[in-house]
Amino acid sequence: MTVQLSDIETQLETLSQEAKSAIATTNTLEQLEQLRVNYLGKKGQLSQILAMMGKLPPDRRPQLGAIANTVKEALQTDLESKRAALQTAQIQAKLASETIDVTMPGIFRPQGRIHPLNSVIDRALDIFVGLGYTVANGPEMETDYYNFEALNTPPDHPARDMQDTFYLPSGNLLRTQTSSVQIRYMEQHKPPIRIVSPGRVYRRDTVDATHAAVFHQIELLAIDEGLTFTDLKGTIKEFLRQMFGQDLPIRFRTSYFPFTEPSAEVDLQWNGKWLEVLGCGTVDPNVLQGVGLDPEKYTGFAAGFGVERFAMVLHEIDDIRRVYASDLRFLRQF
Repeated sequence: MTVQLSDIETQLETLSQEAKSAIATTNTLEQLEQLRVNYLGKKGQLSQILAMMGKLPPDRRPQLGAIANTVKEALQTDLESKRAALQTAQIQAKLASETIDVTMPGIFRPQGRIHPLNSVIDRALDIFVGLGYTVANGPEMETDYYNFEALNTPPDHPARDMQDTFYLPSGNLLRTQTSSVQIRYMEQHKPPIRIVSPGRVYRRDTVDATHAAVFHQIELLAIDEGLTFTDLKGTIKEFLRQMFGQDLPIRFRTSYFPFTEPSAEVDLQWNGKWLEVLGCGTVDPNVLQGVGLDPEKYTGFAAGFGVERFAMVLHEIDDIRRVYASDLRFLRQF
């Protein structure tokens, strides 16, 4: 069957017009690629028309080839121009959506503040680290041995009545003091020892303006050859001087703790009143023997204080419960 050249030329012209119109109205790169495959692909419409070339007389084929190449090049040019235009429009749209107006006010985010308890802990640790102490930590759930027995407080000792303890079904307890950290540290390290141990402690106290069932302590321990009570007094005086920012009258009162002998309470004169601020003493020889240290060779001292009490004094807080209430009106003052 013979095909007329004019028929193929008409089909090519029709294809060219349809393709130009479709390319011009395309809105996305995906649609444009589909048009390219539809018209110029291996199985596209142009290829199907050119497949009829074999039915033309040999002398007419070169003429058809020239016409087909012209149509193909025109379509390729239109496709590339449209692709460039769509890509440019896509970039412009993305830039417009990501444009930032630098003249607009920023989003306000309130600045955080350090909690008064954390500020006291940080301040105290900075002082002791400056004095050559190392920060040591231990578990809050303790055994009776580390919380009492190793601190010279056997099961029938009346000193246990001083600390109403939270006992757990497992037989363990919530530590009543951070002194247990000192025992654990001495078991693992040899003198000279200088540590400060901050942490949360638990006692079955009735909650009121000056007492809480959960509170924080910081304790220090120094073990070495030749340490005396005089070294303890000098350390405490320097700590309180730095903590309160001035030299204030200090007095040591005789007291009792099962793990120190002699023991003392330290009072500080603040705003014309004497305030009890910490307890201290020389480490009892029984405690040293319990961790394998020779009390004839080594001596030491320990001291401890409640973080909440220092915070209440330094910040003039009238009720300890305020520091746990999460009241932003209160916390924003610090």
